[in-house]
Amino acid sequence: MDQFRYTAVSLQGKRIQGVIEASNQKEAKKTAHEIATKRKLTFQSINKKLTYIYRVKRTGQEITTGEQKAYSREELQQALERLGFKVLKIKRKLFDLKGKVPATEVTSWIKLCADLLRENLPYDEILSLLAEDTTNKRLKDTIKEIQQDLKDGKEGDEVFTKHADVFGTFPAYMLAVASTSGNMQSVYESTAKFMERDDEFKRNLRKTLVTPFITLGVIFLVVAYYVMVIFPETAGMFEKFGKTLPPMTAKTMALSDFLLGNWIYLIISIIIPVAAFIFWVKTPKGQLLKDKYLIRIPVIGDLVHKTNIEIFSRVFYSLYSGSGENVEVIRIAAEASRNSYIAHQMNTVGIPMMLGEGKGIVEAMEATGVFTKTAISRFRSGAESGALRNNALQLANYYETETGYRMDKVVGLVNMIVTMIIMSVMIGLTVVSSETSVM
Repeated sequence: MDQFRYTAVSLQGKRIQGVIEASNQKEAKKTAHEIATKRKLTFQSINKKLTYIYRVKRTGQEITTGEQKAYSREELQQALERLGFKVLKIKRKLFDLKGKVPATEVTSWIKLCADLLRENLPYDEILSLLAEDTTNKRLKDTIKEIQQDLKDGKEGDEVFTKHADVFGTFPAYMLAVASTSGNMQSVYESTAKFMERDDEFKRNLRKTLVTPFITLGVIFLVVAYYVMVIFPETAGMFEKFGKTLPPMTAKTMALSDFLLGNWIYLIISIIIPVAAFIFWVKTPKGQLLKDKYLIRIPVIGDLVHKTNIEIFSRVFYSLYSGSGENVEVIRIAAEASRNSYIAHQMNTVGIPMMLGEGKGIVEAMEATGVFTKTAISRFRSGAESGALRNNALQLANYYETETGYRMDKVVGLVNMIVTMIIMSVMIGLTVVSSETSVM
């Protein structure tokens, strides 16, 4: 999030300034107006904290160039002059790109934090060490900002949740919990494990669904090029000499003529539905329906479903304490499961049953209709024996092992099917070419 400073005037005419954090200027201005209304102030202006590039010089020293964030050019100039610098130039950095932090780097950082906490190093020292060793600029700046905010006495929830765009919503929440937890090491280890499994889930999903479709798409383009460009040049020579084309060659020529005469309409008929589907899937309703029916697809859906439940169980294990505040734990676990339909069912069916009707977690989970019989059985057993947290971990580990084995088999099966399709296409092209060559 970006920092903004608002200026307002009190009823007594006193000038008041405050700092707020928001995703954009519009959101910051809205928040500033709300604060002004609540405190009976007259809102005046709001300024975003920007990055400036400066050139300064001290007597007897060389010219120094650097970057600094400030709310205005004048404010930065005054600060540098107070430090004894002669300001030569200050200009705003036009392209202050934040850059992206890969999930693998965030996971590595959290794992390193857990390892150093195990060695009983102070957290402030850990942040200093990792800030120096981190190569990603945005992550480095984020660590330094976290360190400064903690030194300023800010609460963990305020410090970490504003960096959800860097860490992710759930990891940021977990790091905030860890800052007030009696066992930071355990929370950091659980968070790193969650992120590793989440990354593995996405990677496996790409291998089983995305990569094969890309491969088949490339094959389709190659075949289309052959049929529309290369083949007509070869077979067309026989038509010029008045020879009758063999059946397969004639059908391929007819297909080529059709594609050449209608390729624009064919491309439009493919692009528009695909673009519409992608746009629809990104809407809340589209995402909900996509996740609802994805877990019902044979073979792949079952793996995705069990992986979602595994992540839910692992997050539940990390946060569950057995106290009365665990409705929030269930909500967080459902949202972290990477399935909006599971989160929707828990938020609209399960949690209202627990709050409104006093039902237990097992009854609420069963009513949602999104958990497997195995999951319900393990949670019921844990609720009856008082080992709900441990049973959630057992379920997560069991599904991790099962989906790992089955995913390897599915990836192998998909690769075999794609290979067979490629082989069939190559055989077809070879047969057609051979038929033409013997004319």
